[in-house]
This record gives sequence, structure tokens and C-alpha cells, in this order.
Amino acid sequence: MKNTFLLLFLLSVSATVFSQESRTPNPSEKQKKPPIELYRIISAQRDTTYIDTTLSIQKEYKFNYLRKDDFELLAFSNVGQTYNSLAYNFDRLNLKPLFAAQSHHFNYYEIGDINYYHVPTPLTEIYFKTAFRQGQQLDAFFTVNTSEQFNFSVAYKGIRSLGNYQHILTSTGNFTFTSNYHTKNKRYNIRAHIAAQDVLNRENGGLTDNSLQLFIDDDPEFTDRGRLDVNFEDGENKLEGLRFYGDHSYELISKKDSTNYSVLTIGNTISYEDKFYEYRQVSPYAGFGPSYELANLKETVKLEDFNAKVYAHFNNSIIGKLTAFAGYTDFNYGYNSVLILNNGRITNRLKENIIEAGAAYEKDYKGFQLSGKAALNVSGDYDGNYLRGAASFALDKDNKAEASLTIHSVAPNFNFQLYQSDYVNYNWQNDLNNVKTQELRFDLISKKLLNASVSYTGIDDYTYFGIKENDSTPTPMQFNERVDYLKVKAEKEIKYKKFGLANTVLFQQVLSGDAVFNVPQIVTRQSLYYEDHLFKKALFLQTGVNFKYFSKYNMNAYDPVLAEFYVQNDQELGGFPMLDFFFNAKVKQTRIFFKWEHFNTLFKSTNDHFSAPGYPYRGAVIRFGLVWDFFL
Repeated sequence: MKNTFLLLFLLSVSATVFSQESRTPNPSEKQKKPPIELYRIISAQRDTTYIDTTLSIQKEYKFNYLRKDDFELLAFSNVGQTYNSLAYNFDRLNLKPLFAAQSHHFNYYEIGDINYYHVPTPLTEIYFKTAFRQGQQLDAFFTVNTSEQFNFSVAYKGIRSLGNYQHILTSTGNFTFTSNYHTKNKRYNIRAHIAAQDVLNRENGGLTDNSLQLFIDDDPEFTDRGRLDVNFEDGENKLEGLRFYGDHSYELISKKDSTNYSVLTIGNTISYEDKFYEYRQVSPYAGFGPSYELANLKETVKLEDFNAKVYAHFNNSIIGKLTAFAGYTDFNYGYNSVLILNNGRITNRLKENIIEAGAAYEKDYKGFQLSGKAALNVSGDYDGNYLRGAASFALDKDNKAEASLTIHSVAPNFNFQLYQSDYVNYNWQNDLNNVKTQELRFDLISKKLLNASVSYTGIDDYTYFGIKENDSTPTPMQFNERVDYLKVKAEKEIKYKKFGLANTVLFQQVLSGDAVFNVPQIVTRQSLYYEDHLFKKALFLQTGVNFKYFSKYNMNAYDPVLAEFYVQNDQELGGFPMLDFFFNAKVKQTRIFFKWEHFNTLFKSTNDHFSAPGYPYRGAVIRFGLVWDFFL
């Protein structure tokens, strides 16, 4: 089926390419630089923005491996490793379980993460940043419109970093190809993408107990972190994925004038994704319990996921925008063999066909923006549904308030239901209840006051990985009581002349279920900086200090076999400040970044900074890089 889908995909792309008309710009067009607003970015949700080449404190926050603000995440010691979560969001509305190894999905591009483009001239962007010993990270992107109607883009994001500790090499790659086309009258639109991704992590199980003490005591003989012993040096896990996606639509009815419009659009999407996760180890590690094999342990789990959807949009100046859709899903998750045990049998496959249906609505009414969407599985063994309603009101162009309510029910992720391993303890097959989430959220966006959000989330049948009594390795668990989670976040940037102070404060409280849902009560970040134009405005300078802190809490532990985090309540970590000094500059369309990360560790006699139990956070290091946009 994969080869058939690939052939259809290539044929559709080829048809759009060869249907273009050549266009040679005249000399005046070559000399005139188009305005930056014409270099448009179209999200998977069809929201449009444009290329931003400015330098701001928000660009400083996003200059990292994920290319987004990681305020609510805590990185591990090597770039390309996983992140521990300091807070949680429940925005994803999936109707079927997610794949295994979710800790390796922070840098995995889902369908909703892919952007499409429309540019008047070819555009290239290069991101570069140093890594940790014998490695670099690069994100290169190119897009061009071969005509007004057809655009394509090619991008590759890769990293290879040895790391400062033993056996934590990371090697990742994200290749994406996108294309979009519309007819001259813009009634027919098609867009498609290919995404090939891999995340490789060598695993060491963290520091040994003796090395942990040497690290905490900051023994001067072990300032070279590569000299500290780790639990093992022969583990490795890998996540790979290959996806083909296409979406096309046609305006069946298109009646538009200056005051009234009525548009009926029909379309369909189709996608196929092949993913696998694998853990390998040369020799068994006693900390993971007994094993079936004495050497060359290996476990591989695969997922084949095919999705097709048909939809209809009706957009009317009086009624609003109404959408209806129906979808079909065929997935196959599992292993190559059935596991026969003395006390039972563990199957090797979870296969299912699901039919879903749903609707969405949007309307502007007397200053209010009303929206809602709902969907449910109408056929198949997996129940799933969601309902989200929202209302926002813009007081003026600088102030907006929004309230939303979300109800969501979905089956636990596949690796909670079925898992096989050469380690005896990592084998299970479970019949678990759906996880049911209800969230009430309020948002305020105000340029003059502050940006703030308040959310209350209730979770029934919460699933998590935890360690049972008299056990040493994590297993799937389901909480039979309710989790109630309050989250309050506020952001405000204050500027005075050439100085700026950016503040972000997050308060969290687990009102019930704190034994299984661990978060720090306070997460805060303050940035004090100075910025100015120099050399007759040829250079824009920005320099300052970032301060980040989160309170102590029972931080989730990391398991390399599952590539998942699990709940532990024996060790409180956190409560340490992270100070970064940065020196950034912008010359034309190039932004240059220098940062001295976590430099305050140089002035401490003991080390208390950890990303997870047994895994130290990054020490002081100087890193630099750039983002270069150039237009042809």
C-alpha cells in the first residue's frame, strides 16, 4: 500500500508542476525588492503570517533545538535528547491512541506542524548552532514559487552531538518537502508534503550512585564530566517515521461581492505514516530486571497508519462558517511475534478500522468571535470523542479576551495497552479505560496590561507509567480517582528607553491526584536586556541576562527502554536558578546569537541541578549560532 500511495502522490505533484506557465520577470521587477509581507507562511490550519527577520527577546527564547519557546520544558544535558515537562497542555484532540516513545516526539513534526509557503522570490533560511563536543546543529530551508500558482519547499533539520557525559550521543534528522498549487481563479487548491524523520539516542541509564555523589560534591577531579561512570554504555533507542500527506479542495459554489458572500467548498485529505521505535542493548542491565536474552537485546514496535477524510465547508456572510467531515482510519500497531508466558499470552498486534464524523462552526457576531468543533468515532472498537467551544471578544485592537471549554475522551497510548521486550518486566497487555479530560480556560491578550491565561483541568482515569510496590521498573497504571490541575500563567514585557524587562510567571497547583501528577508549583523567567542600533543603524545589538527558576518537586524519572517518563515520589529535585548571559546582533537579514549558558554553576560549591533523577542538567557552556534569511 505504501508504494501505491507514493506513486499516486508523485503523480499528483508532477501534474501540478507540469501544468504551470513559465513567467519571465521584466528588469524593473528584478530590481524592486518585494515587501516582506508578501513572503507568506500558511499553517496547516490555513492561518497566514509572513517571514519575520527582526530581532527581539522572543527570538532569543526560540533560538534552540526545537525552534520554539521552551519555557515549560527542561532540557537534558545533550542537545537532541528528551525534555522533562514542567507544565502540561491538553490542546491535542486525537480520537485514537498515540504511538510509543512519546519522550522522543518533542522534535517530531506532526501533520499540524507543517507549514506551506507563497513567496514572490526564492527564499532561503539557514539556522546554525553549536552543540556539545564533536557536533553541530543545522536547519536549512528553501522555498520558491515557480509561478504565482505553484510553490514548493525543501527543508532539512539535523543534529549530531557527542555530549559531555559518556554514551549520550544524539543524531537526529527531519526532512520535509511541501508543495501547494491553486488554479488561476483560486477555486481549486491542493497541498501536499513528505516528512522523513529519525531520532537516535545512545542511552546510559544516568550516573551511578558513586558518580552522582561526586557530581553533587563538585569534585575537582571530575570537572570533565566524561570521567563520571554511568550505569551502562551499550544502550540505544531510535524513533523513525515516514509520512505522505495530501489535501485538495474545490469551491463548488463561489458567490462573492463587496457585502455578501456564499461559498461551498468540498475536499478530502489522505495520509499514510509508517513509524517504528526500537531499543537495543548489547548486554542486559540488572537495573531493568531479568531478561530472556543474555546478549544483543532488541525490541522493535511498528505502526502503520492510514487516514482518509472528506469534508465540506459552507461559508456565508450571514450564517458563518460551517464544516462537516467524515474520516476513515486503518492502523496496525505491534510486533512480529506472540509472546507465550506461563501465566498467559501477550498478543503481537492491535489492528483496527475506525470511522469518525464531526463538525465545526465559526461566526463573528456583534464583536464576538464564536467557534466550536466536535467529533466522535462512530465505528470501531476504540471509543473517542471531543467537544470544544470558544468565545472571544476584542475590546479594541490591543485587548482581547477569550473563554473556552474542552471535553475529550480517548484511549491510552498504544504502549500502555501492548508492549513487548527482551526484558521480562517490560511485557504487558492491558484493557484500560479511556482517559477523560475536561478543561475550562480563560485568556487575556493585552499589549498595555499583560498576557495571561487561567486553566482548570479535570482528568478521569488518568494513565501514567509508575513503579509498583516491590518492583523496580515502570509499568502502565491507571488512577482510579480524579486529577484536578490548576494552571495560571502571566507574561509582561516592560521597556524603558533602551532597556527591557520581560517577565513570565507560571503558578500551578494539583488540587487532587498529586501522587500521580507531579509539577513544580512555580516556574518563572525574567530577562533584563539592553538593545540599540549602532554604526549608523547598520547593526542592531541586544544583550542581557536570562533568569529561570522552578520550585522543587517530585520530578518525573526517565526510562530509556520505553523512552518515556514515569512518576516517582521518592526524590525532590529542582529549586535551582539558571542564569544565561546573551549577546545577540542583527546585520541586515542575519541574526547572530552568543550565549553563556548556566554560568552561575561556576560560583557554586555543590551541584543540585538535574533534568531527571540520575541525569544532571547542563553545566556552564558558551554556545553561538545564527539565523540567516536571504532573498534572491
